[in-house]
Amino acid sequence: MKKLALITLALTCAAGAFAQGTVVFNNRVTGTVITHVYGPLSQGSSVHKTGNGTGDTTAGTTDWTGFTLVGTSGGLRASTTFSQLLAANGAGQAESALLPSLPTTTFRTGAASGNIVGTTATLGNVPPDAPAATIEMAAWDNSSGLYATWAQASIAWNAGLIAAGLSGPITVNAIGGVSNPAQTLNGLQSFNLYFVPEPTSFALAGLGAAAMLIFRRRKQ
Repeated sequence: MKKLALITLALTCAAGAFAQGTVVFNNRVTGTVITHVYGPLSQGSSVHKTGNGTGDTTAGTTDWTGFTLVGTSGGLRASTTFSQLLAANGAGQAESALLPSLPTTTFRTGAASGNIVGTTATLGNVPPDAPAATIEMAAWDNSSGLYATWAQASIAWNAGLIAAGLSGPITVNAIGGVSNPAQTLNGLQSFNLYFVPEPTSFALAGLGAAAMLIFRRRKQ
């Protein structure tokens, strides 16, 4: 009997050591949070913005005219556009501190275009029942089938190979665990996918700025 109690205690401790916080990974929870994800404004476009429109919950003033929702005809395909949550323990964490959570998910079609297939996300670096976590939603075009995770997609995005986007960080309180249920992503904002300008563009811009600085110094 004593041996059984020790085994039970060991298993409980092990479960606690590997337990992780959870949140409701869904940008369409009626009456609570409704946001949308849009594709690029045009092929190769680097135009990007974040903010809720008039039809979102909570409603905002961002004008999404000209953008196409993921999952609609003429836009990015729902089944090959992926999304994943990024998270860090604590409120107001830097975006660079956020790590991918599990699982990834895809998008819906029809009246729910721009909304993901909802699931429960497990935050690998956030303990259960944490007072708060900083969370951000990432989405990317995986029509090539080469970028199954954000870790892979973010590299391709920054290299200008695919379109992707981020919602901007939010703070979610009372993270799910043993005492708390998984919380919804209140405060999440709509956003669009876009292409990062080619590195050569940045290089040219940097050279131009340097040349201007040298020119001004010579004139002084």
